[in-house]
Amino acid sequence: MHELPYWRLSGYYFFYFAFIGAFSPYFGLYLQSLSFSAWDIGLLLSQMQLMRLFAPYLWGALADRLAQRVLIIRLAAVLSLLGFSSFFAISSFTAMLIAMALLAFFWSAALPLVETVTFDHLRDEPGRYSRIRVWGSIGFIVAVMGTGALLDRLPLPSLLWVIVATLSGILLYALALPEVAAHTSADAQVTVASILRQSRVRALFAACFAMSAAHGALYVFYSIHLADHHYSTFLVGCLWSLGVLAEIVVFFFMAGLLRHFGLRRILLISFSAAVLRFLLIGWCVDWLSLIVLAQLLHGLTFGAYHAATIAAVNRWFTGRSQARGQALYSSLSFGAGGLVGSLLSGWTWDAWGAAPTYALSSAFALAGLVFVALWVRDSDFDLVGERGSVRVADRTCH
Repeated sequence: MHELPYWRLSGYYFFYFAFIGAFSPYFGLYLQSLSFSAWDIGLLLSQMQLMRLFAPYLWGALADRLAQRVLIIRLAAVLSLLGFSSFFAISSFTAMLIAMALLAFFWSAALPLVETVTFDHLRDEPGRYSRIRVWGSIGFIVAVMGTGALLDRLPLPSLLWVIVATLSGILLYALALPEVAAHTSADAQVTVASILRQSRVRALFAACFAMSAAHGALYVFYSIHLADHHYSTFLVGCLWSLGVLAEIVVFFFMAGLLRHFGLRRILLISFSAAVLRFLLIGWCVDWLSLIVLAQLLHGLTFGAYHAATIAAVNRWFTGRSQARGQALYSSLSFGAGGLVGSLLSGWTWDAWGAAPTYALSSAFALAGLVFVALWVRDSDFDLVGERGSVRVADRTCH
């Protein structure tokens, strides 16, 4: 009987998303403390999205060729730690850009491979995935709140040591991960090109691009925006954590929500919530109650949206095309959309200011809403049943 390495997998997820919790909310503040402009900060942080366009494919191809996924995961962990360590010795924009690109290239390699290793360990029990993945959300919350509290007492350069600690944790658990034989599918080959010719698929991917572009200003400038309005670092961390808690709650109930509301309605609600959320962040930042509401909407703008989108992609990309369908979703949304959103927000932040930048985010979300409303129909999801919904809810990830 195959023994599931539960704590070794859970520990990896914990530190992987703890890195995100320490890096995403606060590294922009660190760069701002070095007197970089908003455009410079947006360009530097956009490397995380840029590398997600192609790095996972390159590392995945290497892992397939060597048939050594865990070896690549360990190599990525070592190189990520070494790459980030260079931030202790550099301060110029060019050096920062190179270091950020290297960090993003190595760091983005690991998670897709860890996901495949996890599901191969789970074998015929994919429903247990959520019990492992939840430790990633816990790691994010611990890191974002702990780092916020720490930075209220220590200078911003202390952030570098916190991030090194999370990357060291990733390396530690990468070394502990056991390899497992990959499971191959017996499904017939499906032509991806024929699927992409469907208007519903193109519309959904366009909407996904728009949703990720809408979140660009959030991930790059949200902490800076709050700090500029006299929010403490600890409170900033609490607000980030509140969004993740809302996401976890939505994930927990997602199976029932999918059955009750259907995928199209959930997508429409999610995009509508995004339109409202970014307007609140941009124009109502001085009202804490409205900022709290905006963070609670993260459960819809990421949690519900992401779960519903994965369900649609799993439905439309059948057989052996499913992995490529998910890869396209990741590249076009988190990669291309996130990149455009980060770069554009860096320019508009300097040129227009915070409120108009978040208004542009709302405009992106509105465009996504239009794509879904006009070109995606309820009938497109008729065959997504209860079993599929449960599996989708289990496989969502931050």
